[in-house]
Amino acid sequence: MELRHLKYFLAVAEELNFTKASEKLFISQPPLSRQIAELEEELQAKLFIRNNKKVELTEAGKYFEKEVKDLFQNLERISLKTKKIAENVSGEFRIAYISSIYSAVISDLIKHLKTQFPYVNFKLFEISTTKQITALEQGKIEMGIIRSPITSPKIQSHLWFQDGFSIVFNKNNVQLKSEKEIADLKDETFVFFNKDYAPHYHEVLLELCAFYGFTPKIIHEANNINSIVQLVKNGLGISIVPSNIAKNNQDSEIGFIELKKVNLYTNVSLITSKEDDSEITQSAVAFLLPQRR
Repeated sequence: MELRHLKYFLAVAEELNFTKASEKLFISQPPLSRQIAELEEELQAKLFIRNNKKVELTEAGKYFEKEVKDLFQNLERISLKTKKIAENVSGEFRIAYISSIYSAVISDLIKHLKTQFPYVNFKLFEISTTKQITALEQGKIEMGIIRSPITSPKIQSHLWFQDGFSIVFNKNNVQLKSEKEIADLKDETFVFFNKDYAPHYHEVLLELCAFYGFTPKIIHEANNINSIVQLVKNGLGISIVPSNIAKNNQDSEIGFIELKKVNLYTNVSLITSKEDDSEITQSAVAFLLPQRR
């Protein structure tokens, strides 16, 4: 028994007409009839009742039709699974993220994915939100982790968590005990994200300072959250960072005060292509989403 016998059988079972089935299969009717006869002979079962008026399935034929349909569905599933496995063996999965995401989370994600997809080459890129969106639209990455809203029609966004803000300062240089004293920082120098690198985030920081009644004196800028924290530690200024960073920083020289009075938050989202339904992408998103930071 060959697959062509089964395909021919299904065509006749669907049409219940040998002429129409032969036209559908692009073969002439006599060879089709011979193929069905060979199949019946091999099965030692009559599959069709044939006369001059009509063609009908026998009870055996009805059972055989159902099983063959199930067989072809399984073959399709097996083919797709095999293709995905083949892609995983030699493929790569590229993840971009912003620097203000705690690195341990990224490490845990890669460990998780490596367990499930051991032959995939996972690549990490620290890229700004704006560049991530462009890279995802162009197919240069498979997933991104960003801050700020996303409006691209090609991208699906999954809200991971909302992050507040905290003042970060060097304890040796600045005496700051509570949020009430933040307005006194108007004469201090600040370290901010570069406006061209993260325009939305930069504007939010200015808005935060305005809420507390002053315009920050921005002396230093950087494109990496760790660089900003290091500049603060070195006594080169004060900054405002996501509370997620503050909660995960254990440096005794650095102080953090969360800005609870102002109702400003930044959305941290996972972005993927709307056309991407791969198992790797689904696994990555599912792993991160329950971990609300």
